[in-house]
Amino acid sequence: MAKIKFLTAQWNNLLMLNYEVDPEILKPYLPPVTELDLWQGKALVSMVGFLFKNTRVFGVKWPMHVDFEEVNLRFYVKYFDGKEWKRGAVFISELVPRRVISVIANSLYNEPYRALPMRHSITPVDANHTEYLYEWMLKGKWNKLGAVVNNQKSAIKPSSAEDFIFEHYWGYNKLRDNSTLEYQVEHVSWQINDVKTAVFDADIVELYGKEFVPYLSAKPYSAFFADGSDIAVRVAGKVTDQL
Repeated sequence: MAKIKFLTAQWNNLLMLNYEVDPEILKPYLPPVTELDLWQGKALVSMVGFLFKNTRVFGVKWPMHVDFEEVNLRFYVKYFDGKEWKRGAVFISELVPRRVISVIANSLYNEPYRALPMRHSITPVDANHTEYLYEWMLKGKWNKLGAVVNNQKSAIKPSSAEDFIFEHYWGYNKLRDNSTLEYQVEHVSWQINDVKTAVFDADIVELYGKEFVPYLSAKPYSAFFADGSDIAVRVAGKVTDQL
């Protein structure tokens, strides 16, 4: 039986800057029962900026919490449930502009949400390119994640780098009782746009820790953009080590 949809929304204008990191710095964030999912032997993390639109929690629209920005840092894992491998993501940090979102997510699911003032802009550059920019205020300074994106769309090629990044449909989160929460994200396969130039300027130490500085300060390993689509999140429940 399908689990109840916890959240429905649109995820729009997804910008993803992907960085190669030392796998050792991800191990403290690795939920029980999962293991790192590597791309061609590389451990990748993604800085992701996108827009939540038409958000409903258990079918209800909460005033002032329907449309908002999110910027997160995530990495990739896999979990064998006894029958199949499931490919998912784990979040190191999630920034949103509404405190209620962070309080609920942190309290119920131990999600690493933090509420900060945020804003975004979408600016045409020329006939073929658009600039997308996500910003958040921290210690009196606007941090930013952005890119100039080619307007032309293309399908994701199977087994490509884009396929690895975007086609993770599960989420895993370490709970306080040292078990793991599993949830499923449903959406159609997205089309993608090439990123021409990208920028990430942030207080990495404050947001993610000094161990991430040398990696997130470097040039991204890759960068992708997708328009997004309607999504649904179903909480599947807790998973534990079967051994």
